Amino acid sequence: MMLVLLLPQLPEDILLLLFSYSDTQALGRLSQVCKKFHSLISRDTLWRRIAKVSLNTGITRLGRDTFPQIALKERVKFSQNWKRGRCHQEILLRWKYNLLPWLQLDDQWLYLSQAADIRAYPLRQNGVSFQRRPTSVYTGHQDDVCRFVVSESHIISGGGDGKIIVCNTCNSFYAAYSAHDQEVNCIDSRGHVIVSGSRDKTARIWSLCSNQLGECLHTIRTDDRVWSVAINPTLSSVMTGTACCGHASPLRIWDLQRRSVMEWEEPHDSALYCLQSDGNFMIASGSSRYGVVRLWDKRQTKSLQVFFLSSPSSSPVYCLRFTTSHLYTALAHALCMLDFTISHPQYGK
Repeated sequence: MMLVLLLPQLPEDILLLLFSYSDTQALGRLSQVCKKFHSLISRDTLWRRIAKVSLNTGITRLGRDTFPQIALKERVKFSQNWKRGRCHQEILLRWKYNLLPWLQLDDQWLYLSQAADIRAYPLRQNGVSFQRRPTSVYTGHQDDVCRFVVSESHIISGGGDGKIIVCNTCNSFYAAYSAHDQEVNCIDSRGHVIVSGSRDKTARIWSLCSNQLGECLHTIRTDDRVWSVAINPTLSSVMTGTACCGHASPLRIWDLQRRSVMEWEEPHDSALYCLQSDGNFMIASGSSRYGVVRLWDKRQTKSLQVFFLSSPSSSPVYCLRFTTSHLYTALAHALCMLDFTISHPQYGK
């Protein structure tokens, strides 16, 4: 009993060392002992070790912190909610007609594809609402835009015409080239690399360098239609989601030698329309199975969680994007959000 009473009187550096051996449950309980403990346990240094092995905390495999403005203690709490499926669901927007929407969001702009065009809407200062009239329209495809990605100063799109179009948002630079024999279903870009996927059962890696633009570096034969692709932040691997029509697993990771190094089975044999990774252990996928989003942990062979999105009518999940605390999904007729910031007594107040 005397030791417990004297513990708060120890120097801060000693207490931090002792607390560093605690798990999340112990830290949550210790934070409720006294104001001094609560203040110490709120420091990021105590939670970094736990955050590195948790899902979607914003700490990448290389150790980069993508959400430094949010305390790590809070992000570990959110991570536990992701893992256990604890969230609040809300429909943010509805529209009258069914669409095949694709969206991208950054600090200043909301980009939305409509038919053969990509329209840029400025976000207002609150970072939530946006102007209803687009200030820029990017076009060039002879068919609908299937997917696009905003990468630094470029908008890179794939269309039903089999082409990839690269537009520079800072100047009038524009380039288009034939990429696949059939429509380009999906596209991603990081650094100086573009990856595209198509109904022609291939994923292709392209150079984004100005002197090699339009040059195919590698072709990955997936033996199935490719509906979604994602590039590892380290540029060391490519992830593909396929139509689940053949015998191959629909969710696979490929190294740069075009070898499948990891794969997962989709429980309901559904085409995977969209993917996103947290840059570490977590993958989120949206499928043609109506309103279903799955979470995957790369350290496990089966899906971690499944979310059924409520909506006015059935729709595939065409696009998803997530932060450390929220998941946004675009359906045929609505934009939905899952909020993982709900509190849990384990972490204290």
